Amino acid sequence: MMKGEEAKNKWECSGALKRVYICAGKHRRNRLAPKRMATDAPPGGSTISGKIGEGGDPLIEFKGVYKTYDNGTKALKDINVRIDKGEFVFIVGASGAGKSTLLKLIMREEVANAGEVIVNDFKLSKLKRREIPYVRRTMGIVFQDFRLINNMTVFDNVAFAMRVIGASRRDVRKRVPYILGLVGLQNKARNYPMELSGGEQQRVGLARALVNNPSLIIADEPTGNIDPEMSYEIVELLSEINRRGTTILMVTHEHELVHKFHRRVVTIRDGCVVSDERADAVGEQGVGYEIQ
Repeated sequence: MMKGEEAKNKWECSGALKRVYICAGKHRRNRLAPKRMATDAPPGGSTISGKIGEGGDPLIEFKGVYKTYDNGTKALKDINVRIDKGEFVFIVGASGAGKSTLLKLIMREEVANAGEVIVNDFKLSKLKRREIPYVRRTMGIVFQDFRLINNMTVFDNVAFAMRVIGASRRDVRKRVPYILGLVGLQNKARNYPMELSGGEQQRVGLARALVNNPSLIIADEPTGNIDPEMSYEIVELLSEINRRGTTILMVTHEHELVHKFHRRVVTIRDGCVVSDERADAVGEQGVGYEIQ
């Protein structure tokens, strides 16, 4: 149960942050261990309607996906992409290419007009409204502009993601210090966001995304508001998290970063995937993509 000040603070979050964390916590339990969160059952039953099977290597699949907005904008056209569990994938492309729409479909903030998006074995088009939070709990989101709550300490910013879904105080006390240590902020727990550098604030954002043990981290331009040296450190940290088994999907405009880290690169242009370079090809041949 959150105290009065914490309950007040949660409503000061931006709309996107509320969608990710508050929506994910609509159906709360008295005790929720982080390691079990991705397999929680929905209320009123033991299965989710979009579930297509257990196991298998794919984590994300786009099958012939089209997305056109109400104003006529054709954001995505015939997208066919598979991202396997444990991969680290850069999504690159110019502004307006369709990268943000791709992420919104994965997070089920938007729905495809045609084709199928499958995440963690869930067909997203088949999900009922009440089931969406349970799929989102398998994801951690890192934002470009940090989305931290300025009148909460570092500890409480990270703990917020656990409290809002009903984690116990014991779990919060145990889990948050561990995650802060993982991102190198164990000595900053009592600090407030405005007392931190941009790079440190982004580490807090990453810790918040990690604290509920997601199978997927979506990093949306996570280095856009920090200097080049800190940008490199953030991607190094994401790489270390990836080596521990978490799938990383990172959208970026930063040409140099993609060159330094030999990872798979998917390029989107005018709503279409125009290239998909595997990590080994990137490392051996250079990167065959465009960033504008």
